[in-house]
Amino acid sequence: MGKLVKYRLNGREVEAEEGRLVIDAAKDAGVEIAHYCYHPALGNPGNCRLCVVEVAGAPKPMPSCRLPVKEGLDVRTDTDAVKRAQAGVLELHLVNHPLDCPVCDQSGECGLQDYYMKVGRYPSRAREDKEHKGKRIEAGPHVMLDQERCILCTRCTRFVDQVTKTHELGIFSRGHQERVEVAPGMTLDNAYSGNVVDICPVGALTDRDFRYKVRVWYLDHADSICPGCSRGCGISVHTSTKRPWHNEGRRVARLKPRWSEVNGHWMCDDGRYGFANLDTDRLGKVLRLRPERVELSWVDMAEELAGRLDGVKVVASGMLSNEDWAAFKALFVDTLTVQDLYFSAEPDQIGAEDDLLRKKEKVPNLKGAEALGLKSGSFDRLAEDLEAGKVRCLYVIERDLAKVWGEARARALLTQVPLLVFQGPNKGALGDLAHYRLPATAYVEEEGCFTNFEGNRRPYRKALEPIGCARPDWEIFKLLQEARS
Repeated sequence: MGKLVKYRLNGREVEAEEGRLVIDAAKDAGVEIAHYCYHPALGNPGNCRLCVVEVAGAPKPMPSCRLPVKEGLDVRTDTDAVKRAQAGVLELHLVNHPLDCPVCDQSGECGLQDYYMKVGRYPSRAREDKEHKGKRIEAGPHVMLDQERCILCTRCTRFVDQVTKTHELGIFSRGHQERVEVAPGMTLDNAYSGNVVDICPVGALTDRDFRYKVRVWYLDHADSICPGCSRGCGISVHTSTKRPWHNEGRRVARLKPRWSEVNGHWMCDDGRYGFANLDTDRLGKVLRLRPERVELSWVDMAEELAGRLDGVKVVASGMLSNEDWAAFKALFVDTLTVQDLYFSAEPDQIGAEDDLLRKKEKVPNLKGAEALGLKSGSFDRLAEDLEAGKVRCLYVIERDLAKVWGEARARALLTQVPLLVFQGPNKGALGDLAHYRLPATAYVEEEGCFTNFEGNRRPYRKALEPIGCARPDWEIFKLLQEARS
């Protein structure tokens, strides 16, 4: 942090770092200044003119996104001159803006709505027809563009120019015909395209997956960590349980980036849309499937299964939390002295990496296992042992082996195992082969902590109640360990 200086904000003396923009310093002091074009990660073009403030000694209001704090600066955000200037800017934005709030997906979290009610609320003087532009333009696989709603803040174009450097969007034409368009011959399909929806202050750019599913005021929010790779990005999980018939019955409505030092303001599309199958084929009952299908209590399962785990080989996943890994080690390594553990990121958990956020390990917490001294064996070696009939008991935790070996080969290998235990949130392609099937909670149904690729602890919160009698993995391990003692 640089030198601290004192300045006046709405009549009170406050401290801020010298050179910090007034719009940010005021927010730190609890005063939000209305703005559209400014974004802390995208610079300050100063083109919307909504963030004006009155400065002692200045002849007219000045844009706070271009004004640095200095010793003795005297700023006011609440004068009549400021309010008149902001109301005038809003009126210009609304001259051609369609008043379709009842059908707009941004309604309820729209900057134009919010600031009109805060600093506008003037009688409309518009009498002419509004300018008509493009509607429902498929900008890319995830984003829908409505040019009539655009207020030309340029946030989206700056994002694809400055952050992704892919340049799919631009400002075209001039005057009243000026509009955001997808560049000729291009599609908004970069790996971070969903972020333009987050930063759009109005309903010009909307999420095609979320459109018309549920109103935002019915959503609940919980802080979490993206499990899509080992980066550990901060996210906010938006859940839809107040209107279960909305959102096509999905409990998770969307994932949004949450600012942290790890990911800044952004998240990749892989993480953003990776929740689609969260509730697909969910497990909610403790079952013994062979020799006949019987529903068990957790206690009965533990007493029945714990004594049969001698000589077990264990397959796990980097989806486990630090708490899960600790209980995993206590059961399988410390109590059962298991030597054969398999949890490395095989090709099923390896993907694209870039210089922005994405990491090649597509699971969040292999570091948590390494921190406990756990080491993974080779899945090729496990396959050889299965083919040779050397595996008497296999315990699979949150891992779909069909994605490791291919479904046909995995099915052929696993049908030879005398005792197969499957534990996880979803049935997967091979869940029907298990002798015991134990329902575990998904990451949005529990609290825990991941350790990211840099070794930083990344805690996450519970967003939803578990399905059925599902329990966190660590609780299941603890039950089995207690049954062994």
